[in-house]
Amino acid sequence: MAAVPMTHVLIVAAALFSLGLVGVVVRRNIIFVLMSIEVMLNAAGLAFVAAAARWQEADGQVMFLFILSMAAAEVAVGLTLVLQI
Repeated sequence: MAAVPMTHVLIVAAALFSLGLVGVVVRRNIIFVLMSIEVMLNAAGLAFVAAAARWQEADGQVMFLFILSMAAAEVAVGLTLVLQI
């Protein structure tokens, strides 16, 4: 199995983060803004996992678990706000 270079993974993470940032800035609908924030969080998690794989440390996976739990909380709060509106 061929390893993917870290620069390629970071380029994909930067592209995902940029798309999420554009979605947050351009969209006015709260659902799309929350989805864009989720894409940005996933891009940050991808960068953490790539760094952890590069240096053979488990810290990146731990940070990704924290990012996933924060994203789940963000979705719960966002859904609550949408239902209240």
